[in-house]
Amino acid sequence: KILRRVRELPGVKKVFIRSGIRFDYLMADPDDTFFKELVEYHVSGQLKVAPEHCAPNTLAYMGKPPIQTFNKFKDKFYELSKKAGKKQYLVPYLMSSHPGCTLSDAVKLAEFLHKNGRTPEQVQDFYPTPGTLSTCMYYTGIDPRDMAPVFAETTPHGKELQRALLRWFRPDKKKLVIEALQKAGREDLIGYGPKCLVR
Repeated sequence: KILRRVRELPGVKKVFIRSGIRFDYLMADPDDTFFKELVEYHVSGQLKVAPEHCAPNTLAYMGKPPIQTFNKFKDKFYELSKKAGKKQYLVPYLMSSHPGCTLSDAVKLAEFLHKNGRTPEQVQDFYPTPGTLSTCMYYTGIDPRDMAPVFAETTPHGKELQRALLRWFRPDKKKLVIEALQKAGREDLIGYGPKCLVR
């Protein structure tokens, strides 16, 4: 309703949303009205959304829905864009080294990106911010919800390996990607096959 009112103001030509859409809430809405209006009026070519990861356990620690929810949102976004006669794109926001994200999980995310033809320009490494559940897990190695131990990558090199995996396509990251894949026991992703991340 607010967006509709703003669109009707004299002198307002466009009202764009660049990021901040909770795609999981949007997919839970049984009414497509907002989704259709978002696609038709409020995207200026690109919309940033935050699946942040694809590994189930990492997403659970992040408090995010399963990756299937993002995939359904993505399909619906492109379907509605096509119906509206618009060529628009989703830009996924990704994070490395979140508490609970192991090197194997980072490899899964790299495989997901590779399979879907994604080559992210920016990757956010987890940065502790005060007062968050994630920061508590990062500093204590404990999930305060159930007091269970949780892996948290805190070493600079370990964080660098996870971040490099998400940018496997960059030549300057090749050495780190190979090291990460070897440490994760995923040498099958080094070579010349269609699923390989690096040669």
